[in-house]
Amino acid sequence: MASMSSGDESLRLCVFDLRRGQTEGQELDKILFFHPPELDVSTQLSVTGLSEGLITFTRLFSPEAACEVIEAERHSHVFFEAETDIWMVMVVEKNKDTGAIWRIDALRGMLKEVHSLFVMFHGSVRALLEKEPTGGLTRAQLYPFITDYLSTFQKRSRSEDWCCDLFVGKKLQLPNFRETTLSERGTVQMLTLARDTALEVQSLVQVLDSCAGNLQCLSMILFQDLLVSTTLSPDDTVNLFTFAVMRLTSQALLSSDASSWSHLRKGTGSSETSSRSTSGSIDSLHHVIRPLQNDKWKKGKDGFLVTDIWGLETGGSPDPAIPIVWLQETQERVYLLAYQYKSLTLLLLLPETDIVNGGLSAVKQQVIEQASLRIMKIEEKISRGWGGENAYHVKGYRYLVVDTDLEVSRASPSGKVATLAKESLLALNKLREEVDLEKSRAKRQERDLEICIRAKNNAWVIARVSRDKELYMALEKASDTLLDATDAVGRFSNRYCSGAFLMD
Repeated sequence: MASMSSGDESLRLCVFDLRRGQTEGQELDKILFFHPPELDVSTQLSVTGLSEGLITFTRLFSPEAACEVIEAERHSHVFFEAETDIWMVMVVEKNKDTGAIWRIDALRGMLKEVHSLFVMFHGSVRALLEKEPTGGLTRAQLYPFITDYLSTFQKRSRSEDWCCDLFVGKKLQLPNFRETTLSERGTVQMLTLARDTALEVQSLVQVLDSCAGNLQCLSMILFQDLLVSTTLSPDDTVNLFTFAVMRLTSQALLSSDASSWSHLRKGTGSSETSSRSTSGSIDSLHHVIRPLQNDKWKKGKDGFLVTDIWGLETGGSPDPAIPIVWLQETQERVYLLAYQYKSLTLLLLLPETDIVNGGLSAVKQQVIEQASLRIMKIEEKISRGWGGENAYHVKGYRYLVVDTDLEVSRASPSGKVATLAKESLLALNKLREEVDLEKSRAKRQERDLEICIRAKNNAWVIARVSRDKELYMALEKASDTLLDATDAVGRFSNRYCSGAFLMD
């Protein structure tokens, strides 16, 4: 991680609406979020004004796709149009001496991720602005949500459960090239199952569906922080998977307990909080939900996870309210039920409009009665066959495979990636930047691509792109020639990727 002070020019992150604040003297109205919030108003307006000017200027030459990044001498300006005229901009300082080296697409991936998570819990930013045109409601939800995302972003190793806050003291840490080179945000990591286990999981999914009776029931099953099964669309799967790994899985609950010392949570016991507006005043008029708040989920005696983030049930009930999320594919609100047995976590989603009084309790009881025994057996079977943290390590290779169509990735274990020399990682980072650039130029046209780079330490770093699949690899055997390296990639492709990356 590369550190950056929140009070200097190292990082600025803002969300603004181009449709607002167009009248002189009302420019501040366009700002919906700004980090760091303690910066004076003139500085905030300067950053958003410059960003708006760059967007307007680049649209003269590319009306359909405005700027994605502006590289200045000392800063990189990363742009993401989250919704029509709703822009997120991250300004990061360049400093190779401190290891502050980032791949632009990795930074944009963070912006995309936090927006997708926000929409999953709150709906679109534009819908919130239309609901309450002053922008107070939108700011009240955005400020704590993005701050919680930044300050409690989880980083885990399967060998040891530990949590690294993006905020350390008053410094913000962004994942740099060491963390992002062989990983892909916005994808899920799948668990490979034996055929007989896969059939048992499929049978369990059918049982879970029957537990809902006549209700439509979507489900997701995870083992530790790996996806086992899903009946959701790819986009909804990615969003819910990201949240589950961050807050719901057995790994997440352990990390949450271990990190309860964080100074960020001292004195903030309630999940309903006021938020800081752009002008620095406190807005306490809105009911604020903080879904990403850490240390808020616990496992109940019946195996279901509970939280007070959404308050209490209506009608004077002492029971915590059941979380509600938005599904992107169907644009409907669904209740989220989470059940956990050891390392297996099950998520059930049921339409809010179809649930009558007592309906969720009945579903939970059916899961306990009809599915709990199957869940126990599947968890035990998967655990016996699980290879541990290095289950997907391939000797001699450090790799990342991405299927952009299915939004799935697989990579070398983080502990193995950490053994790569800095020169190899920097070369890989440069390689991925080249591929990002080529993909941007080609847009959505299918194109096969291969790039090989010899690093300063004589390692080979190789990228192969074939339609919707991508492979990135580092080979640190110094005696290898280019032919040796390409042959090694071919062997890997044949054995682990069904020949998807063979080049003519």
